[in-house]
Amino acid sequence: MKSQNKSRVISLLLGIGILVNYFDRVNLSVAHDALQQTFGLSDITFGYLLGAYSWTYALMQLPCGALLDRFGVRRVMLVSIVLWAFASGLAAVATSILVLFVARGILGIGEAPTFPACAKAIGLWFPPERRGVPTATFDAAAKFSIGLGTPILGLVLLHFGLRTNFAVTALLSAGYAALFLLLYRDPMPDEVSHMGPAQQDHSDHLSLGQLLQQPKVLGAALGSGAYNYCFYLLLTWMPFYLQKGLRMTSRNAVLWSALPWLAASILGFLVGGVLPDALIRRGFRPASVRKGILMSGTCLGLFIFTPTLFHHPGIVLFGLSLALSGLSAASPVLWSLPSLLAPAGSTGRVGAIMNQSNQLAAIVAPIATGYISTWAHSFAPAFAVAGIFLCLGIASYILLLGSIEPFAAVTP
Repeated sequence: MKSQNKSRVISLLLGIGILVNYFDRVNLSVAHDALQQTFGLSDITFGYLLGAYSWTYALMQLPCGALLDRFGVRRVMLVSIVLWAFASGLAAVATSILVLFVARGILGIGEAPTFPACAKAIGLWFPPERRGVPTATFDAAAKFSIGLGTPILGLVLLHFGLRTNFAVTALLSAGYAALFLLLYRDPMPDEVSHMGPAQQDHSDHLSLGQLLQQPKVLGAALGSGAYNYCFYLLLTWMPFYLQKGLRMTSRNAVLWSALPWLAASILGFLVGGVLPDALIRRGFRPASVRKGILMSGTCLGLFIFTPTLFHHPGIVLFGLSLALSGLSAASPVLWSLPSLLAPAGSTGRVGAIMNQSNQLAAIVAPIATGYISTWAHSFAPAFAVAGIFLCLGIASYILLLGSIEPFAAVTP
């Protein structure tokens, strides 16, 4: 029972970390007008600035996976959190766009280990049949943070200015560093019953090349990247799209953009976390349950096409809420894949490969949206591109990922 209580604390701690983490990410997306007034940047430059975080985040994914497998979650994450707190502080005192670009780059380096670390920590603390809820906890925290952070940081920005907006997230990050230092550690072998000798022995490292030979790993990475293209399009551009594309006021745009994220956080947790654990406990085949949720949720994400067909704010927000809710239900299954597909000594690398694909998509999405919306004088083609990427992701789940089961060992 003591071990179960500790694992619940770990799950909640990881969720809080993602909550703070996404406050750092969303503080820029609400600041379009303030940045334009302060630094005179164009929509295209704003797209590059939105993507700057993802450049270094993507660059660090594979090294972070190796570091997590070598040094463990606690040590890597402590360095990570301190670095991202510093980056938010630097953004608060930035005097030029160049300094702001540097701050966002440092933020990307600092936050790079977060999702692979969470996936690895869940694999360490929870048996496979109980990973749905804790994985959904940290994943839903991302959506809830955007839903909560967009209006809160938007109102902070409107009332107190750009620098206070960044300073708030810096203080929250520093507080989380102290909390993580106090509460997190990796489990001892006698604390977790699911860790048999094979799982406790982390000598089963597979090389990057060996992992990239696995169709399941490639399918997970491609599908995850397609998901993240849609996610980052909405994360970075939704407030401005509602304001410019749907003619909302600045205040209404930041308030209404929270609706799809809040719906996604609730449904993602229930459908992506609670439901699969409950079905597996009742005897349903785990691989079938997870694959069913992954596929159905991603297919529901095709409502990302809604803005290409409709322009009424109510219809568009409803469609985007459905899309985000479906993707959010699929996301916990995605983040359970590293510990379900790979041996324990390689989960960090598999998580990093997936997140590498994620961040390549996260780099492209905000920049491409800036160019497409400027060229077309409309956001509709940008949403169409996102929908096409999602169709490709669905195909990768069918053709490459297959059944969600451990892949066969690579023979020399």
